Amino acid sequence: MSLIRSLWWSTRTDGEPPFDTAHLKIYYPAIATGDDAERLTGVFAPDLAGAPYPVVVFLSGVNVGQDAYRRFATAVAASGFVVVTMDRVAELFGGQRGLTPGVDLDAARPDAYGTRPTCPTIGAVLDSLAELNELPPLRGALDLDRIALGGHSAGGTVVLQSARYFPSVAAVFAWGAHTMVATMLGWEPGTVLPAQVSCPVLLGVGTNDGVIRGSADRYGEDGADRPDPVRRTFTEALPPGDHLLAVVPGANHFGIADADPTAARAFLDGPADTDALVPFARLTAAFLRAHLRGDPEAKTVLAEPDSDIRLTRREETTC
Repeated sequence: MSLIRSLWWSTRTDGEPPFDTAHLKIYYPAIATGDDAERLTGVFAPDLAGAPYPVVVFLSGVNVGQDAYRRFATAVAASGFVVVTMDRVAELFGGQRGLTPGVDLDAARPDAYGTRPTCPTIGAVLDSLAELNELPPLRGALDLDRIALGGHSAGGTVVLQSARYFPSVAAVFAWGAHTMVATMLGWEPGTVLPAQVSCPVLLGVGTNDGVIRGSADRYGEDGADRPDPVRRTFTEALPPGDHLLAVVPGANHFGIADADPTAARAFLDGPADTDALVPFARLTAAFLRAHLRGDPEAKTVLAEPDSDIRLTRREETTC
């Protein structure tokens, strides 16, 4: 496995100070030289053998710190990617503040949806990565023409609502995320919005997702008797394309994260009878290698997924 190191960066986003800053953690394949600079600073040079690396920007769920995804991000980076996670404290709903990928609620209303990203933070992060790519130690190591957007929970939702507005995005993936929209924004109960994507999509979900089930009333539905919003997104919201739905029996909403019991809504979750992190990270890495690197071996992995995953395919004409 590749040596993976990380470094920190910051970028300004929308909003009023001090709630206008995103703190980024960038995971990258590195090489150990054993030199004095490495010993004294802890900064390792990127492994240029595989550079420039396609970039994966991953957005967290609400009030889920980016370090909850460290194991997942490291596993994906080890397959030959630079993976970027983010913490941003900003307004949530009703004047509350917390960790958020940053949501333009007005862009999600009926009179505006589909005209612009619901997550303008994505553009700010991509701009900051262009700056980072001009500076040591990562100068020239990032391939910003091959981008994937990923996310968990609300982070996955805004990725699905925003991806097509960024031309370099070539793949999208999400865990425990859907495009069902809250009635408080003016939509009819049970509305699933069309995803704003123009590339292949991988959706993942566990059968014990208690957070999605416990949020049904937000969408005007009964959580005990409703079609799975993730499956509805897969079948109703995606344009024609080479898409995958990965269901992990026994996994829950936080199946790819290390849940923090003091924050977010893990208390709603179902039991974690299965650890989804390893099989879904392996599937995600193969999906990204296939669509960002054109790797034929990755396509073989996608054809024969891990036995822990039930995979459904949509293989209409690529969008």
